[in-house]
Amino acid sequence: MKGKKYASCWKNQEGIHIREQAEINKKAWEYRAYEFWNRRNGSPREHAKNIARDPLASLSMHKRYFADIRGKKIANPCGSNGRKAVPLALLGADVTVFDISEENRKYALELAREANVEIEYVVGDFCETDLTAYGERFDMVYAEGGILHYFLDIDMFTKTLYGITRKNGLLILSDFHPFRKVISDGSLMFSAPQTMGNYFDDGVHYGDVAYQSFFPEVEQSLFPKCLLRFYTLSEIINAVISAGFMLKEFWEHPGYEDGKLPRLFTIVAGKRD
Repeated sequence: MKGKKYASCWKNQEGIHIREQAEINKKAWEYRAYEFWNRRNGSPREHAKNIARDPLASLSMHKRYFADIRGKKIANPCGSNGRKAVPLALLGADVTVFDISEENRKYALELAREANVEIEYVVGDFCETDLTAYGERFDMVYAEGGILHYFLDIDMFTKTLYGITRKNGLLILSDFHPFRKVISDGSLMFSAPQTMGNYFDDGVHYGDVAYQSFFPEVEQSLFPKCLLRFYTLSEIINAVISAGFMLKEFWEHPGYEDGKLPRLFTIVAGKRD
């Protein structure tokens, strides 16, 4: 992606360049990702058939926001393998995915082709999105699936979300609940053991790419590491507000493993006139 280059000169308090983090995470997410999606979801042809049966079902807890999206332009930052972009396109939206991985792009475009829809797929660091091309372009921005920890500067991330959203547009931001920062034993799928149970940990940590554990243990040592920063709930909400969005809704969603604990959250926010 071209445009304003923030990452080349910005460092966090530990002296790590944003671009360094992006390059590390790109390397991790381009290692056997296409193979993983085929293993977990089946081939693009098989997965497309499953999605086509009920596109709204693929949007799970957020499907009520997408009941009438025909003709709308929707951005899907960090949209991975197209698992949300393709059902959105099947529902009539004009969808653009932003993601750092060529391997994800390969699966997503094959998935779209098998579903007989088109999506635009932009590979690069989302925080370097070209706002001359994508500024205020989208009616809706749908960012979900455990992505915030891949960004060293959450304010830069939310400002980019704001920059691509049209006036009166809608942001739907859903991610792992920061409560996972206090679950340090890795017993839950969404825990963050790197923080050692410290909710206010603001360090940068190396961690496994999300799908590494799906491969045989003997192969896992070959996987490149990701560089991660885990945020508190207040950091996330304040970043959305500081970017200029107006909060409309905030939801916490229970976990699959233990319904007594929060697993995910969803922020719904609008762009002011």
